[in-house]
Amino acid sequence: MGSDKFALVTGAGGGLGRAAALKLAKAGWRVALTGRRLQPLEETARGVEADGGRALVHACDVGDPLAVKALFAAIAAEFGRLDLLFNNAGAGAPAVPMEELTYEQWKTVVDVNLTGAFLCAQGAVALMKKQRPMGGRIINNGSISAHTPRPFSAPYTATKHAVSGLTKSIALDGRKFDIACGQIDIGNALTDMARKMTQGVPQADGSIAIEPTIDPDQVGDAIVHMASLPLSTNILTMTIMATKMPFVGRG
Repeated sequence: MGSDKFALVTGAGGGLGRAAALKLAKAGWRVALTGRRLQPLEETARGVEADGGRALVHACDVGDPLAVKALFAAIAAEFGRLDLLFNNAGAGAPAVPMEELTYEQWKTVVDVNLTGAFLCAQGAVALMKKQRPMGGRIINNGSISAHTPRPFSAPYTATKHAVSGLTKSIALDGRKFDIACGQIDIGNALTDMARKMTQGVPQADGSIAIEPTIDPDQVGDAIVHMASLPLSTNILTMTIMATKMPFVGRG
């Protein structure tokens, strides 16, 4: 992979975003890193540069349309094009009964997981349509929870289910512009958000169980694989998960 390939990773300040950004940089991509807070993004950028890569750091609230416009203006000015968007930024709500959730908690999840993914995809599509050569790839971070929810996860599950629809719509509408769109559904990558899996989490039968996890670097490798395909080939959906986690069947 040459250095003429440019990627944007949202939620790049840690977890899966950082893992994907570092793996993409190691594979030769130049990466733009975005997230709410500047300091974690700069830490990721130092990791990119330690491997000889180059990174553009731009703090952005992906749920804010004006902030997203500024982000893509910066990418256009610095890179001149965009070949890959990894729509990774995500948020969750407290694991409480639905009636106890506040509107603000619901809206926060929707703003990041769904509106943010749409706004960033919108910016990417606009740039990919007009650049030459035309086209590019969008990878949305979905979730196995979209199909098999955890207890007390209505906001997260609803938004991730919607992301699956967004992925298919982008894949359809992007065809004639050489824009490929796929989705990666991840089960129990050991990020800070998933660390609770190692201590026990509620199951559908009311029990508490420790669940197996996987290394986020393995997810990063999967992103690189999806991104390395020619635009004539698309992985529409990929599920990468801890083999022994209670997802398939009855647990």
